[in-house]
Amino acid sequence: MKISYNWLCDYIQTSYSVDEIAEILTATGLEVESVEKVEAIPGGLKGVVVGEVMTCEKHPDADRLSLTRVSIGTEELLPIVCGAPNVAAGQKVLVATIGAKLFPTEGEPFVIKKGKIRGQESHGMICAEDELGLGKSHAGIMVLDSSAVPGTPAAAFLQISEDYCIEIGLTPNRTDAISHYGVARDLHAAIRNMVGAKSDQPQLKRPRSKALQISKSMPAISIEVADVSSCPRYCGITLEGVKVGPSPEWMQKRLSVIGLRPINNIVDITNYVQHEMGQPLHAFDAAQIGGNKVVVRKALLGEKFVTLDGVERELSSEDLMICDESKPMCIAGVFGGLHSGVSESTQKVFLESAYFNPVSVRKTARRHGLHTDASFRFERGCDPQITMEALHRAAEMIIEIAGGHAVDEALDLYTEKFASRHVQLNWQRCVSLIGKDPGKEVVKNILNDLEIEVVAEQGDEMTLSVPLYRNDVYREADVVEEILRIYGYNNIEYPQGLKSSLSFAPQPDPEKIQHRASEYLAANGFHEMMSMSLTKSKYVEFLPESERSQSVALLNPLSSDLGVMRQTLLFSGLEAISLNRNHRNADLKLFEFGKVYSKSEDNYNEKKMLSLFLSGSRLPESWNNQQGSVSFQDLRGHLDNMLKVVSIRGAAYHTVEHSYFDDALQVVVGKHVLSVLGSISGKLLQAFDIKTDVWYAEVHWDTILKLQPEKRVSYKEPEKFPSVRRDLSLLLNRSVKYAEIEKLAYESERKLLREVNLFDVYEGKNLEAGKKSYAISFVLQDSTKTMTDQQVDGIMAKIQKSFEEKLGAELRK
Repeated sequence: MKISYNWLCDYIQTSYSVDEIAEILTATGLEVESVEKVEAIPGGLKGVVVGEVMTCEKHPDADRLSLTRVSIGTEELLPIVCGAPNVAAGQKVLVATIGAKLFPTEGEPFVIKKGKIRGQESHGMICAEDELGLGKSHAGIMVLDSSAVPGTPAAAFLQISEDYCIEIGLTPNRTDAISHYGVARDLHAAIRNMVGAKSDQPQLKRPRSKALQISKSMPAISIEVADVSSCPRYCGITLEGVKVGPSPEWMQKRLSVIGLRPINNIVDITNYVQHEMGQPLHAFDAAQIGGNKVVVRKALLGEKFVTLDGVERELSSEDLMICDESKPMCIAGVFGGLHSGVSESTQKVFLESAYFNPVSVRKTARRHGLHTDASFRFERGCDPQITMEALHRAAEMIIEIAGGHAVDEALDLYTEKFASRHVQLNWQRCVSLIGKDPGKEVVKNILNDLEIEVVAEQGDEMTLSVPLYRNDVYREADVVEEILRIYGYNNIEYPQGLKSSLSFAPQPDPEKIQHRASEYLAANGFHEMMSMSLTKSKYVEFLPESERSQSVALLNPLSSDLGVMRQTLLFSGLEAISLNRNHRNADLKLFEFGKVYSKSEDNYNEKKMLSLFLSGSRLPESWNNQQGSVSFQDLRGHLDNMLKVVSIRGAAYHTVEHSYFDDALQVVVGKHVLSVLGSISGKLLQAFDIKTDVWYAEVHWDTILKLQPEKRVSYKEPEKFPSVRRDLSLLLNRSVKYAEIEKLAYESERKLLREVNLFDVYEGKNLEAGKKSYAISFVLQDSTKTMTDQQVDGIMAKIQKSFEEKLGAELRK
């Protein structure tokens, strides 16, 4: 939200600078993100002063140039060569001195330099209005009134103001600060109660309106509210005899500073009051209101309406509309209509001020993709107490600026009034939460400055009446937070001691296990990514058919790109890979920890997953890089090692079919499925515009945690005797899986077999049809003695015999 510094000073006079104010506001919870200087004239006419032409003679070498000597309030006269036809001695003019940077109305900025023109020195420039950015005329230099004093800065003489735009990162709960007056109220409270504040005590000036002059020359427009729950309060007044035209220059400047484009006096006044008091207003051309009646009702299903931007929109039966007797005129609290707004020919205005249900406005704004200043305020909840006050303020300004008068008294339909909110505050709990005793009088002053009234007090108990515009203050803790942010967090001293209690920590610690996995992956070249839990609705069609009905769709999504909760980490990873490849970053190793979501018939499910992605080259590009692209073995190797790091042993791999993959393996420990990994299908790669292989593993992290051993670390004495390795080259049927070989080997020798590893696979043309060759290593070790060749040969013969009998294996010669 943008705030004008000069505008803010209308409500609070203080000697604090704009930078000091920014620090104070940030300390109170209104975080100032930037302070930008705004100049009415670019450059602020710095280096331009009033001068007096003391002498003026013709240039000896140029008919159209004059040699002048100009006084700018110093002892030395400036020699200036001037080409204006109207320059003459005795004139008061504007002079750009050496070093001044000018911003002309047309063309690029330029800096005044000392120079020679046709052999004559020139130490400045006598300016025309277009050269200073003050207008378009270039007929001659600007001649000032004779009362102008040489040396006076041009900005001061012309009364050119400068302002500052303070941009605040407003949190959704701070509806009390969505206006200049709201910010001034917080600033006033902070300065008055600030430790070490300056001696001046600022006064807060509230926007006020005078009594309106009523002229019952014609019937006023009547109002009917058909949906009170969506519009608890609706106020309106009819003004006639207004003259639509440009708004005053001072108003245009203030609106421009906060980024609003001036339109006309009527519309600008509604915007002005909205940003002054925080109450959105809307002005209708009363001549366009059919039946002389305003009706607040829900739209008809499928009803068409053309908004102010010229777009025809189909309305929902949940959209609240401002209508006349026959047609809609405005989407309530969101956007006006094309044909009902104020135009140059408008002479009679119906002015609206209302309180609309925040949920209704928010849903309508999201449904139609309309986000306006009005909806920004209504969605967060306006103050229902100032609805009529803001209406009177705007009506008074319209009469003052655009002329006219009120046809009748303002109408106020406020059937179900909002009850005041009371909160109990216990003094001892307040002190405990703050961490310091600031003093009761200090707290009462803060509450009073925040317009929170102490309605009753008995001992340590206080009953407080909270204003309706503070819709985030419901509990005692909320009140204490308000006190603390004004008192100042920096005024709470650090305690001398620290009190702590031991708390139970689950073992094994899930955070530590995740950190170990992350550290392994990061050490091996992976980069961690983080993506949103919301994803595109169209990704549901890429899910396995059995899972599509389990997707969790948002009832009121911000957009179709954020329409469903993700059921897998795959799609966000493919988005990241596609984005990186488009930015010429093709060699990728990514991982992500995140939750996925699904629903069943009776509940919703949430699971934590780990995703691994490999794509591109195995090693960075180099003249001796002969290892090519990443492969399935790279992915499996990283997954195997990561599982060992997190104490998972005995994982088996089985072939599985999955719609995400062209080829896939399932990783199982006992009856638990840990992961699925493989190469992403060409269909998915095409959908994400990826033109290279992507290897992906999806790990069920909750299962990893479930399988953690109770004692992660165990110690044993290092082996004293050497291990022995033997290799077998086996000819097998292609249907035989490595997992079967590994399992059978350990069953054949349970005591001395330490390790089995597949180190080569051959499926070439030299083999019989339907056959493949596996080269497998076996590591044997006896912890009590050195193994003999006879003992090793006996074990290997036993293993070989098991392979031949149960798997039909043959030794490859």
